Amino acid sequence: MGRLAAAALALLFATAVSAETYPSRPIKIIVPTPAGGPVDVMARLLASALPGALGQNVVVENKPGAGNTIGSKLAASADPDGYTLMVSAASGLIMSPMIIKNAGYDATSFAPVALVAETPQVLVVNPQLPFKTVAELVAYAKANPGKLNYSTGGIGTLPHLNAELFKRESGANIVHVPYKGGGPSLTGVVAGDVQMTFDTLATSLQLIHAGKLRALAVVGPRRAAELPDVPAMPEIGYPALTSGAWTALLAPKDTPPEIVARLNAAVNAALKSQAMENALAKLGAEPRGGTPQQLAAHMTREQAKWAPIVASLNLRVD
Repeated sequence: MGRLAAAALALLFATAVSAETYPSRPIKIIVPTPAGGPVDVMARLLASALPGALGQNVVVENKPGAGNTIGSKLAASADPDGYTLMVSAASGLIMSPMIIKNAGYDATSFAPVALVAETPQVLVVNPQLPFKTVAELVAYAKANPGKLNYSTGGIGTLPHLNAELFKRESGANIVHVPYKGGGPSLTGVVAGDVQMTFDTLATSLQLIHAGKLRALAVVGPRRAAELPDVPAMPEIGYPALTSGAWTALLAPKDTPPEIVARLNAAVNAALKSQAMENALAKLGAEPRGGTPQQLAAHMTREQAKWAPIVASLNLRVD
């Protein structure tokens, strides 16, 4: 047997043994956003649920910044052994590489594991503002161009794209103020430092119910059960604004299929538990699950949907 053949056989055997004994130590989930944001919340729910199926502790490590690219690059370059994973939303996985030049990764840098959950976004404003409807907000923005600001968790995030799409569809002149993550972005609206944002319902719902934010519209094809009195964007003349947020678990590219399958089974089992379903329901999110192949197809569809929008909005930045 030649050296190359022997090396290939040894590598195959080592991979099989590794997958058979996986996991034999704690697993780390990198979150490319700050603690407290919607992606972080989903990751920590998974970290609490997965040990029951995997038999090992799962820890979350936040690596925010640069439109989610810092943590995403770190996760993409990790050893493909199943011990470093990433929980990401569409914004960091699909959109940031489209927008940020030399992001250092794209969706093909990862092995899809499972779609975790989906949740609508909601347009919220500081409750001290006089706007009770989207029409009132748009009228003010048109009459006072550049006087309203909107926050996001960074360039290329879903709130950023939804806000820019809203500006294009409404003709409103509203200034972008990027923060380092969804949590700080939402805090900025609550504090009155900025006037509005498009936020994931998962993290804004309690603040809406507490009167610290006012919801004007749900970004989705229909109203959210948690906010039955808040109209969906298509109801009020914005049929293009239907994209909510989704969160997925991914591994570095070339992670062995056996390990991906083990992780996928663990995620699906966790999502079927009553505890996880209740926790997601409180956040306004719906559990998804499914196969790695289904997540891969979903990512491909998202890429095809957002690429022309990004190009038309000319959002490419260095």
